[in-house]
Amino acid sequence: MSLVMSNTNGGNGIQRSQDKRELLCLLKLLKKSQLKSTEELLCQEANVSPADLSAISETDVQQVLGAALGLGEGEKEPLRPAPVETKQTAVTEANAAEALAKFIGDDSFDAQQHDQAYEDLRSFVEDSLDIYKHELSMVLYPILVQIYFKMLAIGQKEKARAFIEKYKSDLDGYYIEGLFNLLMLSKPEELLDNDLVVAMEMDKFVIRMSRDSHSLFKRHIQDRRQEVVVDIVAKYLHFDTYEGMARNKLQCVATAGSHIGEAKRQDNKMRVYYGLLKEVDFQTLTTPAPAPEEEDDDPDAPDRPKKKKPKKDPLLSKKSKSDPNAPSIDRIPLPELKDSDKLLKLKALREASKRMALGRDQLPSAVFYTVLNSQQGVTCAEISEDSTMVACGFADSSIRIWSLTPAKLRTLKEADALRELDKESADINVRMLDDRSGETTRNFLGHTGPVYRCAFAPEMNLLLSCSEDSTIRLWSLLTWSCVVTYRGHVYPVWDVRFAPHGYYFVSCSYDKTARLWSTDSNQALRVFVGHLSDVDCVQFHPNSNYVATGSSDRTVRLWDNMTGQSVRLMTGHKGSVSALAFSTYGRYLASGSTDNNIIIWDLSNGSLVTTLLRHTRTVTTITFSRDGTLLAAAGLDNNLTLWDFHKVTDDYISNHITVSHHQDENDEDVYLLRTFPSKNSPFVTLHFTRRNLLMCVGLFKS
Repeated sequence: MSLVMSNTNGGNGIQRSQDKRELLCLLKLLKKSQLKSTEELLCQEANVSPADLSAISETDVQQVLGAALGLGEGEKEPLRPAPVETKQTAVTEANAAEALAKFIGDDSFDAQQHDQAYEDLRSFVEDSLDIYKHELSMVLYPILVQIYFKMLAIGQKEKARAFIEKYKSDLDGYYIEGLFNLLMLSKPEELLDNDLVVAMEMDKFVIRMSRDSHSLFKRHIQDRRQEVVVDIVAKYLHFDTYEGMARNKLQCVATAGSHIGEAKRQDNKMRVYYGLLKEVDFQTLTTPAPAPEEEDDDPDAPDRPKKKKPKKDPLLSKKSKSDPNAPSIDRIPLPELKDSDKLLKLKALREASKRMALGRDQLPSAVFYTVLNSQQGVTCAEISEDSTMVACGFADSSIRIWSLTPAKLRTLKEADALRELDKESADINVRMLDDRSGETTRNFLGHTGPVYRCAFAPEMNLLLSCSEDSTIRLWSLLTWSCVVTYRGHVYPVWDVRFAPHGYYFVSCSYDKTARLWSTDSNQALRVFVGHLSDVDCVQFHPNSNYVATGSSDRTVRLWDNMTGQSVRLMTGHKGSVSALAFSTYGRYLASGSTDNNIIIWDLSNGSLVTTLLRHTRTVTTITFSRDGTLLAAAGLDNNLTLWDFHKVTDDYISNHITVSHHQDENDEDVYLLRTFPSKNSPFVTLHFTRRNLLMCVGLFKS
């Protein structure tokens, strides 16, 4: 027993010595590659001294590399790049062959048999009663695509292409783009990297269908002995059946179009706290507390005049009602408001009291800021919450800030001058700034790729930006420098947004994820995974508890920041989702897309409220007026549209519009109030000021 223990301990000692040697060789390699920051961090974590590192020679490094790459003792040179690539390629091809076998199913695949099975299914749908035909036709697209995958997987490229060309005219137009992308595939291995293929492998294609329609479909595939269709249905289709009449054509089209079909009913069952958080009591901030030692009824001084109580500001005396649909104030940790933050909110409240009420008879004034002579190309624009600054990102990786008021952009005073200031003074934020440093515009340089989004913090002292270089940068608007660089995404970051309550922000990327961050941590707090293609846009809910994401998989999702779960899945767009905006009071979400449409969603149950059709090109930006009565949208068609959102919600609540009667070309003017064309300038962003002035930013294209 003692001998065994001695050998075991000795073995552990040898292993630890070998591990340390490999670690030192790795550090030596990092130093040689000039990865200084990584080397220092690893040295600190492993408690390695420079003396230990100097004891490792170049020969030791080559030996460790040789052992890791599979070299024998006689081989002194490291493995060359070409053999490594050949080995990795062989493994990839083996994995690809194994993965592609799942598409084929068995060795006796017969393309002619599959073609005939699909022809029989198509004839069955065409011969069905009109009441069931529209629901039954929804099975054609996923089955057509799966048969195409099988043909391509066994290398029958020409037969697969001919199969698609033969039957694609039977499908709805919004599927044609996906079919065109599938026709671009030339090798079986390319199936494994296609978004649509991966989507159908990860999640079954969902079809909502009445129980009567589903019974007809099952009876057909069983009576005809269609094993081909039965196998595809079992593996790749999920029928979400319901009791009642079958849906008509308009109802079926309204929620179709995404890579995964429609949303299941259980995807939208969880409760969403869409109400707004209770506002801070400003009266305690502005009204000084009475001195406790002074009493009005002093018996020794009956003639003393009574001290008048300070008058309450009627604007601040209105207490916000508690919303039964609002989350608790401590559901997610929010930063405690400083006095300076409360003063900013108080200023915003006073300005909002002068807000113009908008409606069908009172449209907002609109001002358009055009970026001229921009050779770099404007990629994004954002206006601060108080409407005093605008930030533009450019394709040359620069960011430029302009002041929209006579006040110039100033920087902090020197450290010696800051020490002399009275920190308790009410105007400390103004006195910290140096008047001599004021400029009308400032630049930020630091990204190494095009900047895709800028976002101002609610306090207007910080700016976020994201870029093709996969990083997010936080900039100080006091020192005009980069404060933090956040790394987590591994592909270009498309969008980034601050939470309405500050502190948190959310980003989305080509890596198919969205991430929740806090400004004081360089690691993501939540990673939202579920989209089947890159996430193109994000938006915070007004109560900061939820995040909405729009994706190229044509779906919109709502995520709970506390749990990280998807609580709403909304389908209906026929193209990539390009813009999101929450209504003022949080119940509704508007989304724009490359399909040129705007869809309004009800977050209480995830249902589609209505579809607004007017734009002829991609909708790039959406915003609600501050009082929530109007919806403004704009896009690449150089048109700004104003919609009567108050009428939309009134009709929805009174059941005048449903999914069965969503907007079409015949009644598009019911909610449309006005269209403003620009002079050959696509819109980049829209913003309502606190007084309901509409501000637009665009790029002039000659």
